[in-house]
Amino acid sequence: MLKTVCANRSASFLLSLFLLDAVWAAGCARLPYTVKVVHADQRVAVTLQQEVAPAGYTHPVHLTTEAVTAILRGFSLREQQRLPLRWFAEETPPKKVFREDELLVLAPHLASALQSAGPEQRIRFELFGPGMNPRYQQDVTVGWIAVSGRLFQLTVDYFHVQQPVRKSDLYDYNYPTPWSGERTYLLFFEPGRFYLTDPKAGTRGVDFSEFLKYAPLP
Repeated sequence: MLKTVCANRSASFLLSLFLLDAVWAAGCARLPYTVKVVHADQRVAVTLQQEVAPAGYTHPVHLTTEAVTAILRGFSLREQQRLPLRWFAEETPPKKVFREDELLVLAPHLASALQSAGPEQRIRFELFGPGMNPRYQQDVTVGWIAVSGRLFQLTVDYFHVQQPVRKSDLYDYNYPTPWSGERTYLLFFEPGRFYLTDPKAGTRGVDFSEFLKYAPLP
């Protein structure tokens, strides 16, 4: 009798593990995955990611480094908060997404990636800087861009968030140190008349062709 109970418990435990693995695998299967590293160093990384659902981006697209810089310079953001903190957050002016030194190292690689990306690929970027405790933490800004029709889209997942430098604990290699979860941000663009909503997809982006007629480029 005891053997039967133990066997049933073992079978139930293994079945639970299998179901958890299946759910985890299904969840991971829905995430875009990296297909090409465009550039990577200690300061910036740019990769092409394959969308798992049809995206229909209008890639490849040719935009100069100066054009990409001008577009990115217009973006600002504010982290989305829940009530009642949202009331106080709305009184805080949005912050520029990119500093000038970040645009200098990021824009050339994004311009290059846009020329090599396919219609089902988005361009992911990661910016790294020293954290509050540089030995253990790094300051990261992460997001992705894509061009759909006349709209230049930007999504930000982390904005100057402190993340661990190492993928595992310094003293216990079996103890992983994953990044914290992605944040949600409200994005803005100036001049606002160029920041439009795609009526079909419901996504927002910059009408870059019209904007670049207005923006002074070197």
